[in-house]
Amino acid sequence: MVPIKSTRNIQICLFLSVCLPACSSAQSVNTSEWTSKLHAEHALVGKIWSSSDNRFIEQEQLLDAVARSKYLLLGEKHDNPDHHHLQGLILQDLLPKNLVGSIAFEMLTSESQEKLDAIQEQRFTTLEQLKTYLQWDEAGWDWAFYGPLVKDGYGARVALLAANIDDSKMMEVYGGELNPEIGEVLPPAVMDRLNLDIDESHCGLLPESQFPAMVRVQQSRDHQMAVALGNKADAIAAGSMQVLIAGNYHVRKDLGVPNYLLSLQPNLGAADIVVISFSEVDPASVDPADYLQRFSETNAYDYIWFTPAISDEDYCASLQQEQ
Repeated sequence: MVPIKSTRNIQICLFLSVCLPACSSAQSVNTSEWTSKLHAEHALVGKIWSSSDNRFIEQEQLLDAVARSKYLLLGEKHDNPDHHHLQGLILQDLLPKNLVGSIAFEMLTSESQEKLDAIQEQRFTTLEQLKTYLQWDEAGWDWAFYGPLVKDGYGARVALLAANIDDSKMMEVYGGELNPEIGEVLPPAVMDRLNLDIDESHCGLLPESQFPAMVRVQQSRDHQMAVALGNKADAIAAGSMQVLIAGNYHVRKDLGVPNYLLSLQPNLGAADIVVISFSEVDPASVDPADYLQRFSETNAYDYIWFTPAISDEDYCASLQQEQ
């Protein structure tokens, strides 16, 4: 939920042409060249699991399947560079085919939208110039991971969207109440799971009295991401998909952004939304079903693309030592 800052400092030496053209068609992943090395020999690394078919599929099958979606949500673990590489691979397949109408980023808040709306009027020769223009939050989000994705969308001249609420709105939600159109989207059983996950994600250190406020923030962020995706839909050519780049938890079909998309757009069907999770393997499990974290009839993800892990640091142990 709260982004964990990457400890890796990846230097960018990529220079772009004056107009930052879109990349060529995607290439197949060379699974022997993962940036993340932890558990690289795990049996699931590099494989793609289709939850509806209950089987592994090939990369080309995945690309063919996502090309037919109206909304494509690409999940990630924020500090894993391989997840961003694979997101880029998918975009680099879809953009040259003119299938993408917009790309929304969890990493950008609503106050950035004005700059995004005017971005095609600008010309950049380096990724650093693009970062400066956007006033990118480098402390929270590693530009080395997200800059190439922003660049690809800019080069293809698709709409770029800020998907997250800003700090002032977050504080307002934290201390207030939710509109019923947000608060009543998820059924009670899912709300119970959301509360449980809030507790676990804070390593059991969060006072229970703060659970409702944290859940309100989570729901507000997911709702705003759905709003951002839908706002441009009518203005974008029919048949174009809207893409979201966000954390794995936000894109979950059982409790995340897809629920708010369906609530906001009654004519939208669950099958119109395709969710891919880029997930680190767990040495304790080689069963893809374990990674779906299923607690209801709805699978969290349509597809899981497995990668090595970036770190085995016990985040909760670190926090507990600080107490």
